Amino acid sequence: MVAFKVNDGERGGWSVLLVSGELDLVTSPVLRQRVHDVVAEGRHSLVLDLSEVLFCDSSGVGVLIASRRLIRSCQGHLRVVLPAQGAVDGSHVNRVLGALGVRRLFDVYSDVMTATEEAPEDEPEDEADPLSA
Repeated sequence: MVAFKVNDGERGGWSVLLVSGELDLVTSPVLRQRVHDVVAEGRHSLVLDLSEVLFCDSSGVGVLIASRRLIRSCQGHLRVVLPAQGAVDGSHVNRVLGALGVRRLFDVYSDVMTATEEAPEDEPEDEADPLSA
């Protein structure tokens, strides 16, 4: 059995969750809770690094979509790392999301460095306050 792990860190103003192992019915609640914990701590710019995920079923896809919804509800930003070539012969998650037609919902990057190059976007600072004269 492949061990499932979620390690966290920060890079360039982004919270990064590195997910490894199999993302399925048994393990997806762990990732869901970790994403909720990050958001509850007030960190709304998140990178999910799925480059070490070997398998993903519909439960895992559901957690990814729910994570996107949660982050968007906080006016946050979610980026997903899905390398074209990953764990053995290509990123399983990349293929699954593509086959289901939901890959387009995510801002996808090939690695964490690329995903975190630009600082998270904040509200535009140049716009005048509509209540000011």
